[in-house]
Amino acid sequence: MANILTVDDDQGVLVLLRNILCKDGHTVVTVNEPKKIFDLQLGRFNLILLDVMMPGVDGFVLCRRIRERVDCPILFLTAKSMEGDVMTGLSEGADDYLLKPFGAGELRARISAHLRRESRPKHNMLCLDAISFDLSGKTVMVDDQSVPLTKGEYDICEFLACNRGQVFSKEKIYETVFGFDAVGESSAVVEHIKNIRAKFSSEKVSPIETIWGIGYRWR
Repeated sequence: MANILTVDDDQGVLVLLRNILCKDGHTVVTVNEPKKIFDLQLGRFNLILLDVMMPGVDGFVLCRRIRERVDCPILFLTAKSMEGDVMTGLSEGADDYLLKPFGAGELRARISAHLRRESRPKHNMLCLDAISFDLSGKTVMVDDQSVPLTKGEYDICEFLACNRGQVFSKEKIYETVFGFDAVGESSAVVEHIKNIRAKFSSEKVSPIETIWGIGYRWR
């Protein structure tokens, strides 16, 4: 079972999250004053649920500050009206997002999928032309330059690179990489790939190809 941090200014939401997750045996810490999270040892958490809209606090900036300290999955909690902003916010280091109102089943399934993904063993190196993957350290290099990918971006790259030449739809990438079959949330893949391309372009490489009407593949 996992240690999970939930951050939301709505005490009712925190109670709901704690009740749902504790039934699965998780240890849940709730925080309704976001700035107080930095008084905690963030490294002990296996996953963080982070509200986007909180009084006086930009959830995206908060996410970036958290990501500077930990490498665990971060999931945004957001209203439907904020979905477009969350797509951009994924570049701040979050891995995924969950739209409010959400069902208990969806929340549990999504968290379970992210935790399973974190427990997968990684071994050795994968080298494709000028691009190399450290599968244990979850890092990517172009020649001798490190590419600063977020966790979600890295996992998409690793999946496509390990299946080089095969074409995958954004829905299949989302389902395989994040471990959860969802309809709307696969749009996060589009934003992740846009950010990946921007980061690789600075190293003058473009490894991900769009196959129009179908999906993406590693060249």
